[in-house]
Amino acid sequence: MFYYLLKYVLLGPLLRLVFRPRIEGLEHVPASGPAIVAGNHLSFSDHFLMPAMLKRRITFLAKAEYFTGPGLKGRLTAAFFRSAGQIPVDRSGKEAGQAAIREGLGVLRKGELLGIYPEGTRSHDGRLYKGKVGVAVMALKAQVPVIPCAMIGTFEAQPPGKVVPNLHPVVIRFGKPLDFSRYAGMENEKAVLRAVTDEIMYAILSLSEQEYVDQYAAVAKAEQTAARGERERKFPRAPLG
Repeated sequence: MFYYLLKYVLLGPLLRLVFRPRIEGLEHVPASGPAIVAGNHLSFSDHFLMPAMLKRRITFLAKAEYFTGPGLKGRLTAAFFRSAGQIPVDRSGKEAGQAAIREGLGVLRKGELLGIYPEGTRSHDGRLYKGKVGVAVMALKAQVPVIPCAMIGTFEAQPPGKVVPNLHPVVIRFGKPLDFSRYAGMENEKAVLRAVTDEIMYAILSLSEQEYVDQYAAVAKAEQTAARGERERKFPRAPLG
């Protein structure tokens, strides 16, 4: 009930007014039945913009940190995400990844739409990064189509660290469903999972026209942070005055 209250009364109309998103390819999202919507992830606002524009309810796998924050703000954020039907995902290791796959398959078994960001985290620089194979595992095990989706303009509208969004045009573009039935029963083959994931990421890339980086986003972020720390160690800022 709260999900639809947010979508049609509280949050949805506000998002349409502020971002004025243009939707392309909505006919590619099936009107019924299970499917995975796999998209790029550029902004915190992605969590709300795409669901608000879809006619069907979609459940996202959201990072566990949204459900475990401290203080009143943390409790309110957790309550919001739970009420919106989002599922917490612990991203700390292999076992956590298996738990996320089980949760995602549960959504698909109910005949619902599952939303996932194959990159595993938000892009810190607006580029598209290498996808993780969890999306391929779920697509093959559940034998469901994957609808690629590109969020365009949300990085400029709300880049990392930006609380109040900028006024910037946003486009949400859906591509034709990808059918991986030819790989049925091969969900344990690493080469197959990599090939399926890469095909999904290429479809997202074709829609978003981002620059692609053949590296996991989390690794790229860590390297960038380490490089920044090394520069600051070598060239410390002089004290003012």
